[in-house]
Amino acid sequence: MPQIINGKEISAQIKEELKDKVKAMKEDGISVCLAVIQVGDDPASSVYVGNKKKACAYIGITSLSYELPEETTQEELLALIGELNKRKDVNGILVQLPVPAHIDKDAVIRAIAPEKDVDGFHPQSVGALCIGQEGFVSCTPAGIIQLLKRSGIEIAGKECVIIGRSNIVGKPMALLLLRENGTVTVTHSGTKDLKEVTRRADILVAAVGKPKMITREYVKEGAVVIDVGIHRNENNKLCGDVDYDDVAPVCSAITPVPGGVGPMTIAMLMNNCVESAALRQ
Repeated sequence: MPQIINGKEISAQIKEELKDKVKAMKEDGISVCLAVIQVGDDPASSVYVGNKKKACAYIGITSLSYELPEETTQEELLALIGELNKRKDVNGILVQLPVPAHIDKDAVIRAIAPEKDVDGFHPQSVGALCIGQEGFVSCTPAGIIQLLKRSGIEIAGKECVIIGRSNIVGKPMALLLLRENGTVTVTHSGTKDLKEVTRRADILVAAVGKPKMITREYVKEGAVVIDVGIHRNENNKLCGDVDYDDVAPVCSAITPVPGGVGPMTIAMLMNNCVESAALRQ
């Protein structure tokens, strides 16, 4: 049986550590505040925003919530971000994605001050990661590094293969694994002989966005498999990019869906908020 990498447990540990940190900061007169903006009422976005608010309340972070109507203009949204950038009491600004089609997502990301970019999406944050400087790191890849480290899985010297090259997961994941001295290959829709490449991996990160695409044919015996995907199957049950039942018997460790990578994303968002408040002092 493989080691089940339990994201719920590890994210709970991180939240407890952050709770203690926030309490100590409050005793020193330092408060932590996250502003969350949601445009429109996409049901999945509403669930994510609700989970972020709950995490803030648990840890002791003040959360400001801006629920804007679908027809909010780009100018109105950018004006709100500009106000929040100026506010000294706000440490982090998060705009829940996706935004409606009439709003330029990249303009929104660029509008957030880098020192408040707790999502780690701003070009300055990404550039800092590229050249090894301090900056906020995209929460899902940062969470995966914590999952590996806190599960006792060595990264240095390992063959790491990522399936997917998105700006939010694939690319920053590659940079973080390189920072930990992994040997990294990024695969994508243009990769030839994909299964041959993925079967080299000691650590395989699936962020392809297709339900149950990764079967045991993609996985080397004894590999560690990290499943970033989250989908609903034909029975409306949650599943990942990895066919868990098929892959689990051949790997040494695996993240389940749900309860693997998902909880870590919010834990690392909270971590970035606390870091932002600490840095501003």
